[in-house]
Amino acid sequence: MSSSAHELGDARKGLLFAFAAYGIWGIAPIYFVWVSFAQPLEVVAHRVAWGIPLLGLLLLLSGQWREVRSLAAPALGYLLASALCLSINWLMFIYAIQTERIAEASLGYFINPLVSIVLGWLFLRERLRPLQWLAVAVAAIGVCAELWVRASLPWLGLTLALTFGVYGLLRKQVNVGAVAGLSIETAVVAPFAVGFLVWLSLHGSTRDIGELLSLGLGGLVTVVPLICFAAAAIRLPLTTLGFVQYLSPSCALMLAIFVYGEVVPAERWFTFAFIWGALIIFSFEGLYRYRKQRRQTDG
Repeated sequence: MSSSAHELGDARKGLLFAFAAYGIWGIAPIYFVWVSFAQPLEVVAHRVAWGIPLLGLLLLLSGQWREVRSLAAPALGYLLASALCLSINWLMFIYAIQTERIAEASLGYFINPLVSIVLGWLFLRERLRPLQWLAVAVAAIGVCAELWVRASLPWLGLTLALTFGVYGLLRKQVNVGAVAGLSIETAVVAPFAVGFLVWLSLHGSTRDIGELLSLGLGGLVTVVPLICFAAAAIRLPLTTLGFVQYLSPSCALMLAIFVYGEVVPAERWFTFAFIWGALIIFSFEGLYRYRKQRRQTDG
């Protein structure tokens, strides 16, 4: 198999992993509304605590224990930083859902691809082709228009966009398997999560078995899409990965409107229209390039 064909196959797998990750994240608000009986920090702590045994099992099955033991200090440093970004992102996302601001959270994840593209351009020297630059410009116009009309800083959306954008950048710096990387990230914050849950129990905050099982499901909701994301991040350019992310906030926005009855300001529809237009441009350019490379490979 030629290197070009191998790259196309790898990119195809990366896209499948990316669609799986963002599809799950898109419908995840349903779960977090379900467990809204617990405060956001408690939900995050349970996500971490219940994720540890699942990741341990996956490490055994995948044989990635060796990768964990062989990681150098710089790689561990990157994973420590990515764990911090991920924890902040989780906390803000759950807070947004429990305060009935799913639409605002979706705006943050619509902004995130712009952050990913800028980070890829600044730090990874990823180049954009003309139509990709056009897509970036169209999306940026939509976001800036809302910022101008509303005359306020959407701190929640920007926090979600920045923390996850930086997380994606950091994960691309570490050449480690998806399961091994996420296991280390989870292990880093596990002592704090377990300590917080112990503190809650000592202060009279106890849960019945039904609530514990509901919160325990958060481990699965956490681990599966993050493994898919990490697998996609090492196979796709950060720019491509950023635009696939539009799937997640689109699903979340539909849930906010049609399931939970949130009211979306008129100016935000203007923003969404520009962003969806940018997605169409980027998707068209990517499909054209993929077919062109495939013809060259087959020839």
